[in-house]
Amino acid sequence: MPECQNCGSFVSRDYVRVFAPEGLKDARVCPHCEDAIREGAEVRDARARRVSSSP
Repeated sequence: MPECQNCGSFVSRDYVRVFAPEGLKDARVCPHCEDAIREGAEVRDARARRVSSSP
């Protein structure tokens, strides 16, 4: 089962297919990672904490 390399959370295969670079079987960061974001081919620390869109 694919998981986030940053926090270990489950991610779907579709998420990995769309957001991970070609050839990776796990995502580098996921929507649950409030401390990191994807930037191009790299992962960097978030400049600000992301706000959840759920109520």
